[in-house]
Amino acid sequence: MPVLEVQLPPRKPLRPLEAFSGSLAQRVYCSLREAILSMAVRPGDILRKPEICAQLGVSRSPVSEAVTRLAVEHLVRIVPQAGTYVARFSLAEIREGAFLREALELAAVGKVAQTITDDQVDELHGNLTAQKDLLDAKDFGGFYQTDAAMHALILSFTGYKRVAGLADTAWVHVNRARQLILPAPGRVQSTYAEHRAIFAAIKARDPVAACAATRLHLGRLVGFLEPLALARPDLFEPD
Repeated sequence: MPVLEVQLPPRKPLRPLEAFSGSLAQRVYCSLREAILSMAVRPGDILRKPEICAQLGVSRSPVSEAVTRLAVEHLVRIVPQAGTYVARFSLAEIREGAFLREALELAAVGKVAQTITDDQVDELHGNLTAQKDLLDAKDFGGFYQTDAAMHALILSFTGYKRVAGLADTAWVHVNRARQLILPAPGRVQSTYAEHRAIFAAIKARDPVAACAATRLHLGRLVGFLEPLALARPDLFEPD
């Protein structure tokens, strides 16, 4: 796999708390987590609590609670006497997350290919149509969100309530790193083609083909991510 020319997404302000639901601390957590996962704040950036308080219009307490939760997820590093930083990427965590997510998704897609209803097929097809529209419009951010929605749909079709949450936890570090490769030439088009193959196998009620297409899709993603450590060592922790 060639070393990629990495283009970092632009920095953006935190989304206002009105965009989220839950307690004050929960909304602060969601705003910060979204900024980290979307690369609106970069790996290695320092998180200054007074600035976050001022930007979101909150006191220090909910910010501290949110930062503690993010540290548990390894999205934030708290260095005593030094500061709080957005965690850099870890290839070890990316590989482990991909391994866990693949195990969950293969089990899910194998089951869904045998139990999917016609209405669920239509729902997946609608998602694919939206992906194509976003691809044509070169709206990579929208494509990324619709991509995630397709995977969430498949997981939800298993009927198991905790599967989606487990998959999201496993995938969080891969999800953040993949923001760097979506603008790579041809990658979004390849992702869409891989999604079409997964959908075709599910629609055909063929669990073997669905699992094979899913394994190929997830494996290619990690194959694109690993060269990032060579392209931008400043974004990665040494493993």
